[in-house]
Amino acid sequence: MFRWYVINTYSGHENKVKQNLEHRVVSLGQQRAVRQVVVPTESVSEMKDNQKVTVEKRTMPGYVLVNMDLDEDSWGVVRGTPGVTGFVGSEHKPVPLTRPEVDRLLHRAEVAAAPRARAQFAIGEAVKVIAGPLSDFSGEISEINDDAARLKVLVSIFGRETPVEVGFDQVKKL
Repeated sequence: MFRWYVINTYSGHENKVKQNLEHRVVSLGQQRAVRQVVVPTESVSEMKDNQKVTVEKRTMPGYVLVNMDLDEDSWGVVRGTPGVTGFVGSEHKPVPLTRPEVDRLLHRAEVAAAPRARAQFAIGEAVKVIAGPLSDFSGEISEINDDAARLKVLVSIFGRETPVEVGFDQVKKL
């Protein structure tokens, strides 16, 4: 029965492990036992040099998902792949993922059609507002809301610090 399993890998080697595993499956004739190998990723938009750039980020660094029919041969193919440190679960019997876990891990990228923005800022950092009614004001970041892609910046208006909410793309670092 085909189930999804999670395998541990060296962090940063997920794509190489995926390639190695897919190559081993073909070369050892295990295509009937291993259906799919997936590195869970999501699209994230970041601000670089005042330009919005979309990049792929791994959602589970150090892990790769494998859809396979677990038996002695397929287990050996996966365990013997360079970069694989083992299955998630017990040492002798890997634990398959439940259906809701698989849906959450695999469909995260499909559900989030619009790339999620990620802050390149830190609390307490000095920024300058470059767009909107308060452009050319400088201030300090007091809050970061990654989900809404917004910052709360304390700007000095008439000698008083006033919190102003702006988007990631409306400010630049000083």
